Amino acid sequence: MNRGKLQPKYLTEAMLILAKLHYVEGSYRDAQSMYARVGVENLSIDSEPLYWIRLIAEALVIKGLSLERQQLSTTSVVRRTERKAESLLCFEKACDAALLYLQELEKSKSMKMTASPVEAELGFFLEAALQSAYLTHLRQGNLVQAKQKLRHVLRAVETRGMHHLKKVAARCLAEVLLHTVSEDIYWSPLSEPPKELLAKEESAPLKTINPSLDREPQLYTGDNLFCPQDNVEEALLLLLISESMASRDTVISRAPDQLEDRAVSLKDATAIYDLLCIAMARRGQYALLSECLERAMKFSFDEFHLWYQLALSLIACGKPSNAVSVLRECVKLQPTDPTVPLLAAKLCIGQLHWLEEGVAFSKMVTEMGENAGEHLAKGHLALGLCYSLQATDATLRDAQDSLNKKALEEFQKAHDLDPDDPKTSLYLSLQLALVRQISDALAPLQEALTLRKDDANSLHLLALLFTAQKHYQHAMDVIELATSEHPENFRLDENLQTLQFISWRTIFQLCGQVSSDSSFEPLMNIMAW
Repeated sequence: MNRGKLQPKYLTEAMLILAKLHYVEGSYRDAQSMYARVGVENLSIDSEPLYWIRLIAEALVIKGLSLERQQLSTTSVVRRTERKAESLLCFEKACDAALLYLQELEKSKSMKMTASPVEAELGFFLEAALQSAYLTHLRQGNLVQAKQKLRHVLRAVETRGMHHLKKVAARCLAEVLLHTVSEDIYWSPLSEPPKELLAKEESAPLKTINPSLDREPQLYTGDNLFCPQDNVEEALLLLLISESMASRDTVISRAPDQLEDRAVSLKDATAIYDLLCIAMARRGQYALLSECLERAMKFSFDEFHLWYQLALSLIACGKPSNAVSVLRECVKLQPTDPTVPLLAAKLCIGQLHWLEEGVAFSKMVTEMGENAGEHLAKGHLALGLCYSLQATDATLRDAQDSLNKKALEEFQKAHDLDPDDPKTSLYLSLQLALVRQISDALAPLQEALTLRKDDANSLHLLALLFTAQKHYQHAMDVIELATSEHPENFRLDENLQTLQFISWRTIFQLCGQVSSDSSFEPLMNIMAW
C-alpha cells in the first residue's frame, strides 16, 4: 500500500483486509479510519465476484462492531444516538450482504456439481453479519424492528450455510412472539408493521449512508404461501419447524469425543421444547405436545427435564397411566427429589386408584426423612390416604382395622410435621370419624376450620359429626352456612334436606304421631333418590 503500485480495486481490498487486522488487534479507531478512507458503506456488490461480496459483508459488520466497542470521549446524547444508528445500519447492510453471499455460493456450487451434504463453517465474522442486526435491535428494545428483521432472515431463500442460522433465528423470533410482544398487536409477515409502532422506535436518519445495498438477497414469494393469523400461531409454526430440525440434528452418540457437541445440541433442543410447552399450553394442545416430547426421548437418555415435561404433558392430556410410567423413570433419574414420587402418588390415589403403587411412591418420600424437607408431611399424608382407601376396599374386618390403624398413624405424623396445613387436619379428623372416635375428630377439624373457615369439605364433615352426635339443629345451621358459601355444591343441599327430614321425624316421634317403622319409609326412599 505504501509503495503506491496497487491498482485502485486491489488497493481497496488491501485496505479492507488491513482494517480487519486492526479490529482483531483491538485498534477500533484505526479500523474505522481505514473504512472511512474506502467508503465501505457505498461500495457496490453488483456484478462482483463471490469473494468480494463476502469481503464487503465482513467489512460492514466489523465497522459496526468497532463503532459499538470504541469508547466515546464526548458525553453528548446526540452523538451517542448517531453512533448507535450508524452501527445498526452497518449491521442491517451486513446481514443482507451475507445472505446474498450464501445464496450466490450455493448457486456456484450447484453449477459446478460440487455441493456437499455437510454444512460448511461460516466463520465468526460471517455469523456476526447474519445475527448482529436483530440482536442489536433486541438489545436496544426495538421489538418491532427486531421482529421484522428476523422475519426477513427467515424468508430468505434457503441454503446449506443458513441451516443452523435459521434454526437459531426461528427460536429467537418465537421467544419474541411469546414473551415480549402483546397478543393484541399482530401484523402479517408479508405486510409492514403499523406506522405508530414503528415511529416509537425510529432512529435518527443518517444522510451520509445509503440504507440499502445495490443488490438484495432473494426472498421466498408466492400467492399460495401460508400466513399465520396471530402471534401464538406464528410461534407454533416456527417452533414445530425448529423441533423437526432439532430432532434431526441432535447428536445421539454418547462417545467421549462427542460429549461436548451432544451437550450443546441437547441444550438447544431443550430450549425449543420449553418454548413449545408455553405455546401449546396457551392453545390447550397437550396431546400434540406429548407427541413432540415423545419424539425427543430418542436423544434424552438420562435427561430428567425432558422426561418430566413429558410426564406433565401426559397428565394434562388425560393419560395418567402413561404419566405414572414416565414418572417412575423420573424417580430413577432424580431419586432425591420428593416432588416426583408425590406427583405419581397423587395420580395413583386420585385418577387411577392404584393403591399399591400409591403406597410404594409415598414410602419413597417418607423414607427420605429430613432430606424430603417440607414435603415429608405430604408423603405421610399420601401414605395415610392410601391405607385409608385400602381399608375401605378390604373385605375382612381384621384387615380393615389394621389398615385404618396405619392410616391414623400416618395422618397423625403428617399433622405433627405440619400442623398449619388445613388439609392434613381435615383428613386426620375424617379418619378419626371413620374409626368411630367422633369426639376426638372434632379437635383437628376445629383446627382446619380455623385455618380455612369457608372450606366446603370441612363444613360438610362438621355437619356429619354433629349428626352422628344427634345435634341435628347444629348440623342444619352448619349446612345452611355452607350452602350460602357454596351454592353450587349439590351434596350440601342433599344433606340439608336429609337433616330437615330427620328433624321433623324426630319431632313427630316425640309427639307420638309416628313410630320408627311407620309410613315415613317411602319418604326416606324419596330423599335417598
